[in-house]
Amino acid sequence: MQMIECLSPNFNPRPGEGEVNMLIMHTTCMADTQSALDRLCDPASKVSAHYVIDEVGQVYHLVDERERAWHAGVAFWDGVTDVNGCSIGIEIAHPGPDENGEGPEFPSHQWQALINLSQDIIGRHPIPAHRVLAHSDVAPSRKTDPGPLFDWQGLAKKGVGLWSDYGEKDLASLSSTDLFELAPLQITGNEPEKSQKVEQLQHALRAYGYQITPDGVYGPATQTVMRAFQVHFRSERIDGIADAVCCARLLDLIGRKQ
Repeated sequence: MQMIECLSPNFNPRPGEGEVNMLIMHTTCMADTQSALDRLCDPASKVSAHYVIDEVGQVYHLVDERERAWHAGVAFWDGVTDVNGCSIGIEIAHPGPDENGEGPEFPSHQWQALINLSQDIIGRHPIPAHRVLAHSDVAPSRKTDPGPLFDWQGLAKKGVGLWSDYGEKDLASLSSTDLFELAPLQITGNEPEKSQKVEQLQHALRAYGYQITPDGVYGPATQTVMRAFQVHFRSERIDGIADAVCCARLLDLIGRKQ
């Protein structure tokens, strides 16, 4: 894979033995690739990524994989509080969705370059499918990228990431397991009462990896995490409400973590 070196000074050593076991997808949410490269290579910005992929599929190498790039910021996944310390970050040049959730598709050459680069990274590092993540997964209260236009299902078909296409009809069989018992949730009112059903949902979200406190209240924090889950696994409906489809996919994904 031909790359252009565009080295960023924004990195530091990985902690411990420096094992990489996460791959984090980002979008630049900027007008053009050069603007993103300028920012990611500016010492004053204190941000970077290991790679940037431009609109035509050219890959730029910014930080050596052995080093800790500064792409995830304050983040958490599955008990890990230093996501930068064990992850590789890929920035995809894309302006992001507009206020209506619409925007340009990811160009085919760019998408193929992302697949090739991701497969190459996964081939060199012990990154399980469930640890190929969105920036919004690891920082749901701060970030929304790579957003609802990102084709996670298509990426999973190429062996990059985990996907579930479970629906409402699958929930009954999943709920009969010893793992969790989740019924379809419909949240109404501004002050939802504390419920065991909501607490089960929160435990399930935490079991998959999200940072959430199981308090039984479907408040703003839980809605934010659920929206992040929907952006990744059910982008056709992003409302923060855990319906039967969300619950089924969540339980299926938990069951297939390796």
